[in-house]
Amino acid sequence: MDPRVYFAAERTMLAWLRTGLTIMAFGFVIAKFGLFLRILAIQIPNPSTQVHPYQSGILGITLVSAGTLMIFAAITQHRRFIATLPSKDQPAGYAGGMLLLVSSAFIGLVGIALTLYLVGSLD
Repeated sequence: MDPRVYFAAERTMLAWLRTGLTIMAFGFVIAKFGLFLRILAIQIPNPSTQVHPYQSGILGITLVSAGTLMIFAAITQHRRFIATLPSKDQPAGYAGGMLLLVSSAFIGLVGIALTLYLVGSLD
């Protein structure tokens, strides 16, 4: 039995999860940057300054959605790959894979909730 293939698949899944989370966080920061621009425009009125808070909001929502989709795609790809492995390459009694999938699905659901929150805050 050689579980290295299985654990390599888990490391790949974790790398995609980390990348998806990073893109989601970056999208949230960009979406909230529009709020900073609106506050700045109120404090320093300048007729030549045009503030477009929707642009950063839409870009942020797009990035959060892309990160969420990346996480769900990683879950799907991981499950498909593990299903193709022979039973001798899967570690016996190892439950970490299920924990990884459940936690990834939870993070994906948080991404959906964050996307809905950002869409609702576009005002």
